[in-house]
Amino acid sequence: MSTLVIVIQIILAGMFSISSFMKLKRTSSMVQHWNEYRYPMWFLTLTGLGELAGVVALLAGFRFPALLPYVGLFFVALMVGAVHAHLFRAKHRPVMAINAALMLALSVVMIAAT
Repeated sequence: MSTLVIVIQIILAGMFSISSFMKLKRTSSMVQHWNEYRYPMWFLTLTGLGELAGVVALLAGFRFPALLPYVGLFFVALMVGAVHAHLFRAKHRPVMAINAALMLALSVVMIAAT
């Protein structure tokens, strides 16, 4: 496994761990964003659990690298949804979608590099 893939795994695992924690803990900022997206609160929990499952799969990818393209595809789908939520549902300024776009790009690079 290449060093690039390992670095991306670590970055994605860290970022999605934080994001998952914020969603499952229902921090005030996350609830506020979710209200702006006009999504139901049960979807916040489901998304947080999905991100947590993705983190577990990323960590398992250190032992089973064949998992990584699938985890990458899952994160691509999540981040396309996140960019859409920021830009079109909540009509945030584009700067609000930078983190999601970066995680999307890292996921694509991870898929391509595996």
